[in-house]
Amino acid sequence: MEEHMTDLALVNSDEEATTPGSNPPPVRLPKLVQGVEFAFFRRKAMRHWVTRHGRVFEINVPFFGRSVVVSEPALVRSVCTASTEQLTNVQPNLSNWFGPGSVFGLDGGRHRDRRRLLAPAFHGRSLDNYEKIIEEETLRECANWPEGKEFRILEPMSRITLNVILRAIFGAGGTEAADLDKLREIVPPYMRLGQVMAFVPAPPFWVGRHGPWAKLDEFRQAIDRIMFTLIAQADADPDLGERADILAMLLRSRHDDGTQIPRRELCDELLTFIGAGHETTATALGWAFERLRRHPDLLADLVREADEGGGDLRRATILEVLRVRTVVDVIGRRVKASNFDLGPWRIPQEHTVLVRIADLHGDPELFPHPERFDPYRFRDTRPVSPAWLAFGGGARRCLGADFAVAEIDVVLRTVLQHFSIQSDAAADEKSYFRGVAHTPKLGARVTMNRRT
Repeated sequence: MEEHMTDLALVNSDEEATTPGSNPPPVRLPKLVQGVEFAFFRRKAMRHWVTRHGRVFEINVPFFGRSVVVSEPALVRSVCTASTEQLTNVQPNLSNWFGPGSVFGLDGGRHRDRRRLLAPAFHGRSLDNYEKIIEEETLRECANWPEGKEFRILEPMSRITLNVILRAIFGAGGTEAADLDKLREIVPPYMRLGQVMAFVPAPPFWVGRHGPWAKLDEFRQAIDRIMFTLIAQADADPDLGERADILAMLLRSRHDDGTQIPRRELCDELLTFIGAGHETTATALGWAFERLRRHPDLLADLVREADEGGGDLRRATILEVLRVRTVVDVIGRRVKASNFDLGPWRIPQEHTVLVRIADLHGDPELFPHPERFDPYRFRDTRPVSPAWLAFGGGARRCLGADFAVAEIDVVLRTVLQHFSIQSDAAADEKSYFRGVAHTPKLGARVTMNRRT
């Protein structure tokens, strides 16, 4: 099916010349066919379309409509630096999943103000407070790992990152322990189903009472009940001013006019932290172990570095994992102005602009031999936007980027210090698209033994 679709593109496409003010070259396939390729065979379809049309082209897909896909670095920069009067939040977006009060659903001044309130929780000294939590949760999870037997490490990584973000948000537990246990049960199935439905617009009310929408609503209602309880308990805590957890920080924070984040929106933000804050990080960790299994020389260097207390190569490895196995491969904006000039092209109002991160990361002019997994390329240099956009770019760059990198770093260091990972010549695991994130198809299978 996939080969047939891409062959159709060759048959139906003509050579397109571009002139200033013209439209980008279009993919000439039926809208539904383009949608299927975009949703289910994206990486191969995008590679084919880039080869056929260049690094700027137009697609027409369900939900997003007419969309310009761009992976030309200079043009990507213009997208990331565009003002909110030119480009606004893509529609639909992840607020379908996390709620309209989530930072994903806000725009303009509201989005800017919300980010200002949220940012301190994920930067500076706050990161130092989380290191011990990350190490403790990693050691707790790996206590029962099988020795000498291959297993999927993706799910253990997901449990680690979920426990870390829950402790970071709500603190150590105490009277809230039972509620946190309920969240540990509900969040994983909510995330699995939610990824599939994330960009599907809400259906009419009578449809929403059935099928996957009903199940999502059931999960969300259960999550909300727990969240509101935990928020109320924290707000009533006489020691709130001394607490260092994220919820306490947000309850103490104020907008310029002295108001707090409304409780309904705070609930949406906390779910955003939990969902977006653990799933993509766990996936990146899964890819890291998938890559290390197949690169014994690098693995030996990383073990040596961890034993000596270093971390430069490990952090370079994280950057390279996020480049070569891009977890979230597309970011989007919508044209708000009457039009948006993208190089020689003029994009009309209400069109979507999609930055294709994976193709940017695979550009040989930016990264020589991009197909190689080579962390040493980042050993003495750090990638900069727009060449490297693993966490997006511009005003909507991921707030938790520093938190995610720090968490991956501590988990990798802890595992390398306590386990030896068996390396072999196993075939690379293919990418499986869950709806938002690209994960290792086999769950990042590894074999480990405890170090003595």
